[in-house]
Amino acid sequence: MKILVATGRCAENTVRESVGSNADVLVLDTDIAAFITPYKLIKALKSYHTQKYDIVFIPGFCLGDFSVVEDKFDTEVYLGPKHAYDLGYILNYTNDFNFSKTVPACDLLSGIRKGLALDEVAEIEYNSTPLFTLEHLKIGGNSRIKVMAEIVNATSMDEEDLYYKIKEFIDKGADLIDLGASLTASPEEVERTVNVAKKYSSVPLSFDSLDPELIQAAIKNGINLILSLNSSNMNSLLDLIIDNNVSVVIIPDLGKGLQSLISNVEMAKQHGIKNIIADPVLDSLGYGLVDSIGRYKEFRLRYPNIPMFFGVGNVTELIDVDSVGVNGILCGIAYETGCSIVFTPEFSDKNHGSIGELKIASMMMLLSQKRNTSPKDLGIDLLQLKEKRKRSVMELCENPLYVSDSVTWLLDPKGPIKIGIIPKYSSIGSNFDKGLIVAKHEECCLVGTNSSAILNKLIENNLVSRLDHAGYLGRELQKAEIALKFGRSYSQDDEF
Repeated sequence: MKILVATGRCAENTVRESVGSNADVLVLDTDIAAFITPYKLIKALKSYHTQKYDIVFIPGFCLGDFSVVEDKFDTEVYLGPKHAYDLGYILNYTNDFNFSKTVPACDLLSGIRKGLALDEVAEIEYNSTPLFTLEHLKIGGNSRIKVMAEIVNATSMDEEDLYYKIKEFIDKGADLIDLGASLTASPEEVERTVNVAKKYSSVPLSFDSLDPELIQAAIKNGINLILSLNSSNMNSLLDLIIDNNVSVVIIPDLGKGLQSLISNVEMAKQHGIKNIIADPVLDSLGYGLVDSIGRYKEFRLRYPNIPMFFGVGNVTELIDVDSVGVNGILCGIAYETGCSIVFTPEFSDKNHGSIGELKIASMMMLLSQKRNTSPKDLGIDLLQLKEKRKRSVMELCENPLYVSDSVTWLLDPKGPIKIGIIPKYSSIGSNFDKGLIVAKHEECCLVGTNSSAILNKLIENNLVSRLDHAGYLGRELQKAEIALKFGRSYSQDDEF
């Protein structure tokens, strides 16, 4: 297939370096590649004496109807990527991919690659063989690692709060939801909590407590899984667990190690408990993290057919490092040690988003295993603040005018505008799944999720009269939009 890439003078070197020998390059009589028009391309092709091309790629930012070029030169003209450095990557797909005349190739390919990756995850999971199931959820075997999200102090929540917390966690990707008991919980509160959760949850439910009386209440009301079973409470619960076919997570006795866990697992097996999940207990960084990973490896060697429970919250809650990278690494360790469930609360503000991060990481590990590769270039990733490829850098022009900070400002005669955000899930009873940007003026209050749309509406409604005010509002609205995207707080005029 013969391919031609059209560009401008400024991007010529980047384009040639990116495409290599995979395409020819046509440099038009314009500095800025995005300013290529159908007329300029026709003019350049007329003077470009070469063979016929199957595809001509133009920059992704180009506007206009290039069908006249296609008709005149009997070729297909497609939008390439927005940035020249992506051309090399895009050209790898020219033989088996339908590019677009309206959507830049980088956007199109990114979405399709992600969709294909997610479809592959679903297919692998559908064909996997678990060690057992919770309702219809596969646990262990060669199925995907499942994400369990803990609702801390669930027994102290009223029905409405519990409903919205369950909805939030499921929307974020939780495969199971754990109902945490408060320190003062009663059996009656456990009964109410389990029944409310069952009414609203579409995923299996677990209950976490060491108290036999509270565990009994949860089992009697139909809980799928109980956490924290050891020698202190097992004997009093055996008959109830077996009669109700409840799955259990078995832990070591307090302050004891791997041998205690093995003893408790053997006790459960001898008494006929079938669906056992073992928790060797992941210790926090600085308190034995590496040794605890060793316990997981040793348990896996002894019991290859018992799923393991991996409490990543023990690490993420006790380290002041952005959770996205920590969760990715921990999920990878869980995969390598053969764990089946990763467990996280979203208790602290810094850990919000952990459910979704672990869900993506679990899918990455599944694809990595299937493709026998490292977890990179899979079509899905956890890159949020850093990039796989840098964009081109602007060259400094001759005789630049260096600008100093402005120390004065004038109030817009149309009045001030207060900007703020309402984060995701912050308002019970409202559909704020993506969060909202709020712009308040004395005449009206605008809300939305897109900073450009809000700014355009402010201008359209004649609420801004000064260019410097419009520029300021654009900066602040964009900061608010970025804050929503990354789950950050926002305060007008504060440094982001």
